[in-house]
Amino acid sequence: MWPSSAPSLLLVGLVGRQLGLRVGLQCVETVSCSRWGTPDSQGLLQDGDVVIGGLFPLHYQPPAIDNDFTQLPHYKPCTGLENVPLQYIHAMMFAVEEINHSTMLLPGVKLGYHILDSCGRPPWALQTALSLVGGDNAMCSAYRVPVIIGGASSGTVQILSRTLGPLSVPLISYLASCPCLSDRRQFPNFFRTIPSDIYQARAFAQLSIRFNWSWIGAVVANNDYGHVAMKVFQEETQGAGVCLAFVETLERQNIVSDARRAALTIQASTAKVILIFSWYTDVRELFLQLAKINVTDRQYLASEAWSTSGDLLRNVVSTKVAKGVFGVAIRSSIMPGFENYIKWLHPIYRPEDEFLREFWEAEFGGTESLEGVNNHFTDTSKLRVTYNVYIAVYAAAHALHSLLSCPGRESSPGNNSSSCSSPKDIKPIELLQHLNNVNFTTPQGEMFHFQGADIPAKYDLVNWQYTPQGSLKMVLIGRVDGFDIHLNESAIQWSTGSNQVPTSVCSERCPPGTRKANRKGEPLCCFDCIQCAEGEISNVTDSLHCERCPDEFWSNAEQTACIPRQLDFLSFNETLGITLTTAAVSGAAVTTAVFVVFLYYRQTPMVRANNSELSFLLLLSLKLCFLCSLVFIGRPSVWACRFQQAAFGISFVFCVSCLQVKTIVVLAAFRSARPGAEALIRWFGQGQQRGSVCFLTCVQIIICATWLSLSPPVPQRDLGFQGSKVTLECAMASVVGFSLVLGYIGLLACTSLFLAFLARKLPDNFNEAKLITFSMLIFCAVWIAFVPAYVSSPGKYVVVVEIFAILASSYGLLLCIFAPKCFIILCRPEKNTKKHMMGR
Repeated sequence: MWPSSAPSLLLVGLVGRQLGLRVGLQCVETVSCSRWGTPDSQGLLQDGDVVIGGLFPLHYQPPAIDNDFTQLPHYKPCTGLENVPLQYIHAMMFAVEEINHSTMLLPGVKLGYHILDSCGRPPWALQTALSLVGGDNAMCSAYRVPVIIGGASSGTVQILSRTLGPLSVPLISYLASCPCLSDRRQFPNFFRTIPSDIYQARAFAQLSIRFNWSWIGAVVANNDYGHVAMKVFQEETQGAGVCLAFVETLERQNIVSDARRAALTIQASTAKVILIFSWYTDVRELFLQLAKINVTDRQYLASEAWSTSGDLLRNVVSTKVAKGVFGVAIRSSIMPGFENYIKWLHPIYRPEDEFLREFWEAEFGGTESLEGVNNHFTDTSKLRVTYNVYIAVYAAAHALHSLLSCPGRESSPGNNSSSCSSPKDIKPIELLQHLNNVNFTTPQGEMFHFQGADIPAKYDLVNWQYTPQGSLKMVLIGRVDGFDIHLNESAIQWSTGSNQVPTSVCSERCPPGTRKANRKGEPLCCFDCIQCAEGEISNVTDSLHCERCPDEFWSNAEQTACIPRQLDFLSFNETLGITLTTAAVSGAAVTTAVFVVFLYYRQTPMVRANNSELSFLLLLSLKLCFLCSLVFIGRPSVWACRFQQAAFGISFVFCVSCLQVKTIVVLAAFRSARPGAEALIRWFGQGQQRGSVCFLTCVQIIICATWLSLSPPVPQRDLGFQGSKVTLECAMASVVGFSLVLGYIGLLACTSLFLAFLARKLPDNFNEAKLITFSMLIFCAVWIAFVPAYVSSPGKYVVVVEIFAILASSYGLLLCIFAPKCFIILCRPEKNTKKHMMGR
């Protein structure tokens, strides 16, 4: 029975940190004191000079009454022996036997053990731990253990460490992996032989980045194990383009409903890779729910809590749902001799081992041997947690060896000396100091030391693969050493059934030539790919921005590179250039033909009556107008830019001057026929006509010379028109000069139009003033339309507009003035008489 003061003392211990300090006092002060725990508690005890404690969850059935510490005497014993923890305690016993047979480690000191069952419940773990450290009073525990190997869960270890902390009793856990336990200020007496979960969470983060899994779902236990892992995972993947599609939690008390909810979330999500941080029993229920809704195409990442679970591997549901599981596992190792040790176990040879007898009765019910038996207890092929227990015992033994050794004196630790600690009088705080400094080589040849509470992280990477029989087997595919991952990717069989890495993204990666555009209200991993605009490029995958090309460059068709812009100008080789060249040459040829006709028929009345000399000058000027348009075609150069505008301006002034003088001559001829006006024609004789044309043309020559000497047009690349081509053009350095050239041509044209208009009704059968009037109307109309078209035209089309204006106005003058005359000369020679021309 429990002592009457036990419940109140335990309650105080859970609330405060003073319980450990009061345990010894309680044993001394009570008249009758029984060991902490229930009267029928089981345990294993081996006497020795130093006895170390062991705490293992050998039974799994929870107590009948919930965690009501005021009712501790009514707790019922645990039932249902677990095979795996049974292997753990025999690993501890095996290690103790090895150490006791060693001549190098603890020579002369016999190591013993006291192993108790914690039943997998924190209250029971606390009770048994207090039993182990209660003292050597005969009324209490038979031994006061200086160190405890145990604590199978992080929650249990936190309670035990805080309770035993004031006593400085070291606690070496083989399975508590919560990163929170690395805090030496809160848990100064805690050590572990399993890596902190922070390393496996980082390993999963590195693997996600390595395999480009940017869209991952997560299912985690609703405790520190799951939440801390997710926190580390998110911290490690932050900024690496990995997003969590969802995070579902599983709680043991509501596992069926939680697993069903998580399964539906997995089904609805587009994430193909699911990270699961939970206990294997929770995962078993999750897989069952996934099988019910036929979700079989997901790639699962397994934490060490279930990646090596034999129950899941052999489960039919797992075969359907969990093919290709990629997991992190506690590193495996071998323990030479342990297999034979297990096989030769028998209750006959170990009558004091109540746990072995219970296992035997459940397994056989008789006296059979373990030879050929295949279960979790006898499977020694991949020792993981079992090896952690084994190493924990060796760590405690090396710390004891260091503590009991006498510096500077060759003697065994068992010899008494005033300068050495005695095995019977070991202070836990001294052992704690030596544990912090242990550094030894294990029997397997590995170097071992503690880094604070932790050990250097080492994991196995495992993969669940199909066998030819259709079942699943676990295959070792790599390892984790600290932050380094060594992986044989070709050996992996993914959920797809091949070695093709599955894809898990919210949005497909944006190829070069596009940029990422985040979707409003969605994670950064969900985006659209927008094509870069013309003149912009992106040459990397998943670019956030498109870069604008330099001025001299333009984007290629794919928007992936900037290429030099193609020089664009009106050339003789392109269709437009060929067309305009043909029109100009044809105009010059026609003009030449007319010139020949007029020259041949120069003695006829039609040619003579219209001032043949001015007609020849006009034909010459028109030919120059046609030919000057050719100067505008071709690659602009310094001299081409200067010559083209001068040739254009002078040619047209020459042409319009001839027309103006012609019109004046017509007016003068008819005015001189009036009485008293005979002298008028004398003032406009042949010399004056030629002089007038020359004078008017020289004015334009002076304007052009001044313009070209002060600020001539120069070849320039026009970058204002954005496109794949850059226009090479003659830039007007002085708009004033060009305006004066055009203005002077316009002034002469308007004057000629006005004079021709005045002479349009003069009495003559063939009045040339009418022809000049029509031609000048066309001329003025063309050049009035030219100005806005010239200003608004882009690139090389500025030149095209000017050439078109030159050709149109030249053809207008040629056809309007000379076509009727040529028609009469060639087709109606009977009308080419003086009588007919003077007929009216």
